[in-house]
Amino acid sequence: MDLDTPLKPPPAPGSDSPATAATEARRGQPASDAGRTEARRRRSILGRMLAWLVVLSLIGGGVWWFAFRPAPEMATRGGPPGGFRPGMQTAMPVVTATVEKGDMPIRLNGLGTVSSLATVTVRPQVGGQLTQVAFTEGQTVQKGDFLAEVDPRPFQLAVEQAEAQLLRDQALLKNARLDLERYRLLVKQDSIAKQQRDTQESLVQQYEGTVKADQVAVENAKLNLSYTRITAPVSGRAGLRLVDPGNYVTAGEAGGIVVITQVQPISVLFTLPEDNIQAIMARLRDGAKLPVTAYDRTRDRVLATGTLTTVDNQIDVTTGTVKLRAQFDNADQSLFPNQFVNVQLLVDTLAGVPIVPVAAVQRGAPGTYVYVVNGEDSTASVRPVTLGASDGAKTVITQGVRPGETVVIQGADRLREGAKVAATDGSAQPAVPAPSSEGPRPQRRPQRNAS
Repeated sequence: MDLDTPLKPPPAPGSDSPATAATEARRGQPASDAGRTEARRRRSILGRMLAWLVVLSLIGGGVWWFAFRPAPEMATRGGPPGGFRPGMQTAMPVVTATVEKGDMPIRLNGLGTVSSLATVTVRPQVGGQLTQVAFTEGQTVQKGDFLAEVDPRPFQLAVEQAEAQLLRDQALLKNARLDLERYRLLVKQDSIAKQQRDTQESLVQQYEGTVKADQVAVENAKLNLSYTRITAPVSGRAGLRLVDPGNYVTAGEAGGIVVITQVQPISVLFTLPEDNIQAIMARLRDGAKLPVTAYDRTRDRVLATGTLTTVDNQIDVTTGTVKLRAQFDNADQSLFPNQFVNVQLLVDTLAGVPIVPVAAVQRGAPGTYVYVVNGEDSTASVRPVTLGASDGAKTVITQGVRPGETVVIQGADRLREGAKVAATDGSAQPAVPAPSSEGPRPQRRPQRNAS
C-alpha cells in the first residue's frame, strides 16, 4: 500500500456506500427505499393539507364576494371604490313603484268555438226532376228567397184532379139536400114513410163528409205543388251546391240540395272553470249584460265583441268546466262557423282599490309579501299582504298596503328587513325584466393565449 495515498474515512451508518448497498441488497431490503417512502408519505400528507387549505380559501372568498360585493352601479354613482368596506352598509339599488288607487276589471279567459245559431240542410219535400237552381255558391240569402224548383207539372195536374172531384161531390150533396127537403114535406102530409126521410138524411151526411175529404185533397195537392218551389228556410250563407239541375230528387233526400248557415248574428261556445260560475251567475241574476271579446288564435287581434247570453245547466265532471254561449252581431263576418277563438269575459270591475304591479309581490315564509320603502330613511321593510284580483300585469291588494306607498318591483331578491336601498322610480324608465333568483352571474374572464 502506498504511504502517500490518504486514508478514506469509514462510511457512516445508513450511508449508501457500495459495500453497504450490496450488503443490504443481499438481505432483500435496500436502505434508501425506506427513506424515500417515508419522505414521499410526508410530502403526500403536506400536499393534501395544502389542497384543502386552497379549497377552503376559495369557498370563503366566494361567499364573501357574493355577500359583500358592491353593486355595479356604485362605480358610476361615485360609490366607494374597492368594493365593500367593513362597518359601512351599502345601499342596494332597486326599482320601485307607487301603490295606485284605481279600477281593476275582473276578466276571465277561455277557449271557444264559433257556432252558428242555425245550420239547415235544405232537402226537397217532394220527388221529381230538379229543373232549376236559382242560387250561387257562397251567396247570402234571406229567409223565403227562391233557391230551386222541382218539376211542378205532375203536381199541378193533381190539384186540378182534386178540384174536379170536389165539384162532382158538391153537386151530389146539393141534389141530396133538395131531395131531403121534399121528403120532409111529404112526411108532414103523411104521403111517405118516415124511413125514407131518415135514409135521405143519412145520404146527405155522407155527401157532406165526401165533400170535406175532397176539400182536404185539394189543399194537399196545392201544398205538394208549393213544395216544388224550394225556398230558404233561414237567412244565412249558402254553401256548396250538392245537386245539379236535371237530377231526379226524392223527398227527404239525405244529402240535400244545399246547406245554409246563419252567420249574422252568430254565437261562440266557450268553457270556464266551475270555480267562476258563482260570480257569473250572481251578475246574471242582477240583470247585468256581461261583455265578451273574441280574439284570434294568437290573441293579437280583436275579432268581435258581444254579450253573454246563457250558461249551461250542468258542469262537465270530466273537465270541471261549464259551457257558456255568447252572441255577436258579426257585422263584418269576421267570425266563421267552427273557428277557434280566444274568449275574454268581463265579469265585474272593482272600483277604487289599491293596485300594485305583479312583480312587487314576493312569496316566502311570511306568505305573500311586498317590500315597502320608507321614505324617511330609505330602508325596506317586509309587509305581508292579501292578494285580490289580477289581470296578469297588476294585482289588487285587499290588505297590507295603502295607496301612495312605495313598493319594490325589481331587486327584491337581494333585500332583507331594514336594508338600505337606492330607489329608482319604475314609471320613469322602460320596464326591465326582473332579476333571476340566482343573482347576477359573474362575467367570464377572457382567455389568455398560450403564448
